[in-house]
Amino acid sequence: MRNATLLVGLLLLAGCAGRQSVLDPAGEDARDLFDLFRVMVIAALLLWGAVALLFIYVTRINVSAMPRKLAETLIVGGGIVFPVLLLGALLAYSLPMMGAQRQEGDGLVVRITAEQWWWRVEYLPADGGTPVIAANELRLPVGARSELILNAHNVIHSFWVPALGGKTDMIPGRETRMSLKPERTGVFRGQCAEFCGASHALMAFETVAMAPQDFDAWLAEEARDAAAPGDPLAQAGAEVFAREGCGACHAIRGTEAIGRVGPDLTHVGARKSLGAGILPMERGALMRWIGHAEGLKPEVKMPSFDYLEEDDLRALAAYLEGLT
Repeated sequence: MRNATLLVGLLLLAGCAGRQSVLDPAGEDARDLFDLFRVMVIAALLLWGAVALLFIYVTRINVSAMPRKLAETLIVGGGIVFPVLLLGALLAYSLPMMGAQRQEGDGLVVRITAEQWWWRVEYLPADGGTPVIAANELRLPVGARSELILNAHNVIHSFWVPALGGKTDMIPGRETRMSLKPERTGVFRGQCAEFCGASHALMAFETVAMAPQDFDAWLAEEARDAAAPGDPLAQAGAEVFAREGCGACHAIRGTEAIGRVGPDLTHVGARKSLGAGILPMERGALMRWIGHAEGLKPEVKMPSFDYLEEDDLRALAAYLEGLT
């Protein structure tokens, strides 16, 4: 029995790690929140222990009638003074943390707009030039505090990368700001943390924390126009993309596709996931998404192209996969 209990405990502890765990911080803000969590757990245990000891004292140790003065001392001291001092200390410890995640960034500014149900991501250049537009994936340099400008269309969403920081609401018509400072490289899962409709649970995104020099190289590549299709299958896919009017909703820089309704697809093949985190970025998943989007994500605005021949689907997927 003891060994079984120990095994269960180890399994539960193993679940504390991972790319979407608040108990495995990978950024300065998440580490501060984790420290606050530990302090609050200790404080809660102290308060619980004091109440438990008081209960044991009056029910097991001293069960006789208690002098009025002692009783009043226990009630006032244990029920008022001790909790007020403890909670006051917690408040004094936690309040200074509120400002950290609202600090301005060190340079990088990213505007993120929550749609139903995906994320529009725009990297804003310091000189006020044309933003670099991506979707459903956020990339940040390690060791620098990046500023995020958050907004939403239609309904309230909430931006949350548990391994990097706390939650911030995204409100239509109002900009909210936060900043994140990753401390180690890696890929961390983010999620909308505010119920926003039928596909709320399917609105995730990847956050890639990169070494500064790797991030600079990636951003320079991301700013380039899309690569031309490199083989006959991808060329056929580009023709399907144009024929089916996909460019009315999606943009691919360097082509005639300039749509703004859906995600920017200029470098879609280089992303870690598809459909706002619900599928891996691979050809088979692209075919499945294009053909059955409405079945994979309820009430999504993208129609299902289930009438396309399999050869057309495969060619279109090959074209999109090659947009890296």
